[in-house]
Amino acid sequence: MEDTFSVKSPTSRWEWAQVTLLIANLAWTTLCLGGYRPETMLVTCVLTAVTFAVGCARGFFSTEVASSSHAPGWWLLPFLAYAALNVWLVAPAPWLGWLDGLGWANLVATFVIATGLRSGATRRILFFALVILAIVAVALGCYQRFLRPDWLVLGRTQAGQFIGRASGSFGIPNSLAAFFLLLLPVCGALTMRRNATAVARVWWGWVTTVLAFGLGLTISRGAWLGLALALAAWPLFKGKWRWLRRLKVCFAILLTCGSVAGLAVAVSPAVRERFTQLVREEGELSRPVLWRAAGKLWAENPITGTGAGSFNTMFERHRPPRFLDEPQWTHNEYLNTLSDYGLIGFALFFGAAVWIAWRALRREQAPANDGGRGLDALAIRGAFAVGLLAFGLQLFVDFHFKIPALAMAFGVCAALALSRREAVGARQPPSARPKRSPICLLAIIVVVVGMWPAVMLLRAEALRNRARQSIDRLTWEGTAGREIILARAVVDLHRATELASRHAGAWADLSFARQLEGWASPARSLEFARPAELAARRALAHSSVVPEFWLRLGVALDMQARFPEAEAAFGRALRLAPNRVQVWYYYGYHLSLDAARLPEARQALSKCLSLDPGNGAAEALLRRLNQPQ
Repeated sequence: MEDTFSVKSPTSRWEWAQVTLLIANLAWTTLCLGGYRPETMLVTCVLTAVTFAVGCARGFFSTEVASSSHAPGWWLLPFLAYAALNVWLVAPAPWLGWLDGLGWANLVATFVIATGLRSGATRRILFFALVILAIVAVALGCYQRFLRPDWLVLGRTQAGQFIGRASGSFGIPNSLAAFFLLLLPVCGALTMRRNATAVARVWWGWVTTVLAFGLGLTISRGAWLGLALALAAWPLFKGKWRWLRRLKVCFAILLTCGSVAGLAVAVSPAVRERFTQLVREEGELSRPVLWRAAGKLWAENPITGTGAGSFNTMFERHRPPRFLDEPQWTHNEYLNTLSDYGLIGFALFFGAAVWIAWRALRREQAPANDGGRGLDALAIRGAFAVGLLAFGLQLFVDFHFKIPALAMAFGVCAALALSRREAVGARQPPSARPKRSPICLLAIIVVVVGMWPAVMLLRAEALRNRARQSIDRLTWEGTAGREIILARAVVDLHRATELASRHAGAWADLSFARQLEGWASPARSLEFARPAELAARRALAHSSVVPEFWLRLGVALDMQARFPEAEAAFGRALRLAPNRVQVWYYYGYHLSLDAARLPEARQALSKCLSLDPGNGAAEALLRRLNQPQ
């Protein structure tokens, strides 16, 4: 396999340190549910910051020949600056905006780090690490699919909607499929290289087969379609081919992909059910609802968007009746960016990405470009581009940039798609000795200082997430040991608010926990009501657009028999989320506390049940109110 990666260049210890940290980060993030959990993201961001700081130190202390300051990664930095400004000036829920911004920063930093790798050795080691992670993901997917369908890493249980489909270490089958999309075309191209040895052909052929099998186990329709379209688009960019030949190859690829899909439908009941569902539902059911809402939100603020990380909050304005999902994101990365960041953010990120790709394509087609060898060969770089295009097409129906492991893998593959010359820019003559740039030292200081609030926020979010999960299990399952669980949750939430005092979500959940303590001990209800009110007001001081915060305030006021003030709080919640089931339930409960307003309470609960006919809590309360007094 040595001929596959035959480029040799001297490699500094700084670069080896960078690639080692980057591989460790990729492995950690990929194998821990894709980095979705805040506990994982905390380690991921720290490792990324350390890797970036090592790169800056390399530029300041190393005696290597300096590279051009026009590396492609820097084109994405204006977007990060705008994202931070957007959080400060526009975002209605700033703590969510900062969490979203950290994800974008992690993606951009990974791309910048990977484009700074000059050595062929480090680049091929990095790619090989991604391949090994993909093989491990296939093995985990097989374990899920054939042995334990409900198994997930980290002791988690697979969601019922994904049973029967492989999700590997990601927990979401579509995310696993996206990971394979980035690597499959490259592995296939390495298999078919003319100068590959027999050993290399066998190895890469086996890897291609394994990854293709793993992609099949995900039964991800969007990934399959994205790969087929990307492969079909590949011959259209072969500048040296005649158009008739391009069209013939394009048609042959589409015919082959269609035949494979037809065979899969014929032999696999699970695949057949997935495509039958697509026909039965006449397309998607939930995604178009989210897309229409994102379009309306973007239309409200087309230039700046509704604010970083705001979609899930602002979606309540446009939630249709009987739509019960908690979307969190738009399931379309392009619409999500437009909705959150507006035209400015969309242009700064995706415009820069298109510009980088266009420059790379022009250099590839330049007559003087011999294509290089190894990963720098034109055919291999073209295969990387096919994988990136397939990934980008799947972004029309998913949110892969919100999954840290996928965002990082995308950044690495995008960097590897560029030749080393394109990635690091034109080098200075060998006789030139580098000057120690103060910019590198300044960058280290900025990273170190900026990471402190980021670490505090992620630690707070991890504590809040753990506490909220325990609270939700308590309310849904009636877990034994209620007092102990609530006490632990309160401790975690107090600590979260100490670490990040502006984390409004932590304040709201602290209010909820205090209310549950009051309901668990009716004799001490007033003792917990006042702290619950104060926590709810702290949450509202940082964001007044989240309906749940007003619910928490209204319930706390009800516990103190301050009904007129509670009425105003519930009214705000209803205006913010007119079709949210929980808002109508809590409002109905509030009305039921006044005997004179029982008819209104019944109407509110009937409205709740019209939105969610299976809501057990509303049914139980309505039955109690309908009983003879």
